[in-house]
Amino acid sequence: MDMKSVENDEGIFRFADDLGPEKIVHLYQPALGLKAIVVIDNTAAGPGIGGTRMAVDVSVEECFRLARAMTLKNAAAGLPHGGGKSVIFADPAMPGDQKEELIRAFAQGIKDLAGYIPGPDMGTNEQAMAFVKDEISRAVGLPRELGGIPLDEIGATGLGLAVAAKAAEEFSGVALKGARVAVQGFGSVGQHAARFLEQHGARLVAAADSRGMTENQNGLGINDLIKLKKAGGHVGDFDKGTKRDGDDIIDVDCDIWIPAARPDVIHDGNVDRLKARLFLQGANIPATASAEARMHEKGILSIPDFIANAGGVICASVEYHGGSETAALEAIKEKIRFNTREVLTTARSKNLLPRAAAEKFARKRLKRAMSLTRWHS
Repeated sequence: MDMKSVENDEGIFRFADDLGPEKIVHLYQPALGLKAIVVIDNTAAGPGIGGTRMAVDVSVEECFRLARAMTLKNAAAGLPHGGGKSVIFADPAMPGDQKEELIRAFAQGIKDLAGYIPGPDMGTNEQAMAFVKDEISRAVGLPRELGGIPLDEIGATGLGLAVAAKAAEEFSGVALKGARVAVQGFGSVGQHAARFLEQHGARLVAAADSRGMTENQNGLGINDLIKLKKAGGHVGDFDKGTKRDGDDIIDVDCDIWIPAARPDVIHDGNVDRLKARLFLQGANIPATASAEARMHEKGILSIPDFIANAGGVICASVEYHGGSETAALEAIKEKIRFNTREVLTTARSKNLLPRAAAEKFARKRLKRAMSLTRWHS
């Protein structure tokens, strides 16, 4: 991939190539404290769909990498959409009225960016997308009351992860029945992934959030743990497991390890601590490229993010085009099952890392779309 150096106010880094990005927009509204970035990466197949992330420590480079993951994810899923992403520099735990004001200001800032359709992401939710929709009539992942298919409520991304894990059984050697699961980032994605995997006979043995980790090799009660989280508690407060530091989740003896939080949580400095056999990427870009290569050397099968966690955007696309919740759930199962098997079969037969096989798969579809449109990088 021929990358070009791009300079910005945070330094020089390499990310431009033959696919994009098409546009990078900085939004500032000092009176409201709004600072945000939107990256529209590639719209050859249609307007980009990608979540709006709210966090205090995001960057242009992270936003681009997430947008590129969406480009590949949408292409691999065969959706009529390109990839985009937005990040808002703010604390998602701010008072609700302030958050609403900030989200509405952000929405007005992207009003003319017709090539980007926002959806919920870390730090935002269906309610936030309702505010965006109210301002600019363009958002996905809306509440049911507005005709949406609420991604977090139905667990679209978590369902896709369970489907991917099931499709990977013969490649990973990990049968879901009896499999021990550890989840790093026990938010909506992590909770639903654990719940759907449990339906296949797996058991959650460890979970972590920003405040700590709890472990019980006999199994954590998923429903009780979810109730605790919904009540405002943290997994470290769970009384049916052993409390440990959050970073210790990496060392847990398990079969399936699910990152469902921030980017690059697994890297050269900690990858050798993993004891799992299947690395199921619930978060976007949760591991560095070198860490994924090391997993391959260690015999850990890593299913790339834009293959495994595409359930949310598949659901969002179905919603955007007027489809039903039933249609969305069936599309998630069909597309992720097929894509997982296709990528892992290619990786095995061509002796490729799963990510290399997945990128080849997605780029082939994307290049075809680019050849049929006036899109230019």
